[in-house]
Amino acid sequence: MTQPAFALDPLLLEPKRLQICGSLGAVDELEFGTLRDVLGVADSVLSKHLKTLDEAGYVAARKQRASTGRPRTWITLTRVGQRALQGHVAALRRLAGDLAPETAAQAPLTSPA
Repeated sequence: MTQPAFALDPLLLEPKRLQICGSLGAVDELEFGTLRDVLGVADSVLSKHLKTLDEAGYVAARKQRASTGRPRTWITLTRVGQRALQGHVAALRRLAGDLAPETAAQAPLTSPA
């Protein structure tokens, strides 16, 4: 059996990590607080997921002082993270495409009343 061209990424099977990478993939960078609010999670939850993604080389963080002197953390998706996200999404699309004929045949043509 040959290895598939795109495989699901084990790190991105966790929904919040997939959301993090998906959110970062749409922009150059996001401030920690903004990303936290987009995901609707606590600081500690986001920090834990970012640590995992950082250890894999998927994200990078930089600290910058705001004009108020308060430190702000900016998160970016690295090239490694971009490739991982693209491969993961491609694998999901392939799986969805494989299922499409079966689910289309099973789906009702009208919505329930």
